[in-house]
Amino acid sequence: MTFAEKLKTARKNAGMSQDALAEKLGVSRQAVTKWETGRGIPDIENIMVISNLFGISVDEFLSSEKEAAPRKGFLYESRTEYDIDGKKHFDMNLGSAAELRIIGSDGEKIVVTLGSNDKALEEIAHDFKVKIDDGKGCADIDIHRQKEVKEATAKASLAIEISLPNRYLSDVEASCNCGTVSIFGISCEDFEVEGKISNLKVDEFSGCLEVDSNLDMAIEVGSFEGSVEINQISATSRLSVKEGVAFRGIAHGRSVSISYEDESGNACDDFSDTASGNVIELAGSKSELLISRR
Repeated sequence: MTFAEKLKTARKNAGMSQDALAEKLGVSRQAVTKWETGRGIPDIENIMVISNLFGISVDEFLSSEKEAAPRKGFLYESRTEYDIDGKKHFDMNLGSAAELRIIGSDGEKIVVTLGSNDKALEEIAHDFKVKIDDGKGCADIDIHRQKEVKEATAKASLAIEISLPNRYLSDVEASCNCGTVSIFGISCEDFEVEGKISNLKVDEFSGCLEVDSNLDMAIEVGSFEGSVEINQISATSRLSVKEGVAFRGIAHGRSVSISYEDESGNACDDFSDTASGNVIELAGSKSELLISRR
């Protein structure tokens, strides 16, 4: 079960309304609704209160979320926090890394954590500078690699985790060259990621996610509301979608196609739902997307 499902079940088993839970937590009923529909998760303080309230451990509440967007411990870490005071366009230029995790929160802070287990990056706070510019209607997040650090080292050993406040996301543009990109718990009307990406993981997403990468990708899609749009040129990617998640498959462009596979990787009939409001889309040219269930 996801955090959203566990919270809703625990609340109902306790005979508590969303209004009553919101009052105990000091939040709005709309916040509780968002948590229970998977469009966001509470901050850690509220998770601890919920845990105590229902007698369920934090680890048990978050077990599925850890699987979807694991938070690793690193030998070397640096952390940058910045308070946001209103809805903004976010523009993120993140450079190269082994992995990138972008996670939605119900707080008001941008939190950028850099981590590595490579001794070559033991001075990680010096090796990479995080710059956050907060202007009217726009917040820029840039990660600058110092000249003495090789890009190959960043690609092999650097992990980036960025927590974004869902309440203040107008739209997001992110540029990165990362082997693995995970996007979890984000609620945003327009979210665009572009760069050299080999592996993409998406879960608990609400809005329109657009991914531009011309590498062959392995894509995992969990629960989502809205659309996941893949833009590629001369690429063949595989996408697995969580069992029970309804979607409509759309392909458009020159020599672009979507086909379907069973669990064994064999071709099978189209199992998408033409009536679904959720969309998985492939656009571009000379590209193919193979979709399977998991």
